[in-house]
Amino acid sequence: MLGSPGNFAGDHLRPLRPKKQIQQTISPRFPQGAPLTTTQPPLGVWAESLDVQSVAQQWAARLRLPCIASAEGMSHLLVVTAERLELRALTDPTGGGPVFAEFSGGAAENWERGQPLAKAVGVKGGVTPSILDATAGLGGDAWILARLGCAVTLIERSPIIAALLEDALQRAQRDDEAAPLATRMRLLAGDARELMAQWSDEPPDVITLDPMFPEKKKGALPNKEMRRLKQLVGDDADAAETLAGALQLAGKRVVVKRPLKAPPLDGPKPGHAISGRSTRFDVYHVANSKQVNS
Repeated sequence: MLGSPGNFAGDHLRPLRPKKQIQQTISPRFPQGAPLTTTQPPLGVWAESLDVQSVAQQWAARLRLPCIASAEGMSHLLVVTAERLELRALTDPTGGGPVFAEFSGGAAENWERGQPLAKAVGVKGGVTPSILDATAGLGGDAWILARLGCAVTLIERSPIIAALLEDALQRAQRDDEAAPLATRMRLLAGDARELMAQWSDEPPDVITLDPMFPEKKKGALPNKEMRRLKQLVGDDADAAETLAGALQLAGKRVVVKRPLKAPPLDGPKPGHAISGRSTRFDVYHVANSKQVNS
């Protein structure tokens, strides 16, 4: 059975609480009356069965969304099932199934330490830097880094996507194989620029950014997850500003994930890049960046 929603670690930088400590009360961390995002589509929370109706009502209260019995007038549904929380698009002509976050599996295999992401953040031998994933999305890269042994803080500014992440973390905490890795992760809901400017903890060794990729003029449509995420959060027009904030906070380096042939973000030039098949990781060495900006 899906657990009840806990509390977002929003204004206070504190770890996500383990399931045994999750309270049944609702305590949203977002400003009262504020819109979810400037591009928020018509969205409601729907319980797939009566067994999860109370959980759906709690999510609706926390996110300040209607808990609906009919999807009329809605373009998207945040659906509570017996297994998970998921986002469904009702008006997407390209179809596609639900979107959800998933953290499963155990520690990374040795070969995974040679992947571009691991190289970019500096995982090697027994070195596992602390990571701040400032644009978490559905948490795929953050989970890879946790599996590699890194302590990872995730920041997500869309309350809907943050809810999907929180649900995935709660499910991971109940899984024998994934639970030890989930304890390395904490979730903060809010704008990364503001949270980084207010940071009071030890600075992370590495900050990773994965801004929304620019639209292709030609070619296939983005995958279903990317389409739904863009509908919720829009384009990352402030990516260069987020990079500037990351360069001020990071202890060692900032890593920006980009399409293979896309230009770097506006601002200081990366020190080097590590390329994969379709993506590139631009690596900014903080000491050099701070010298450029001083």
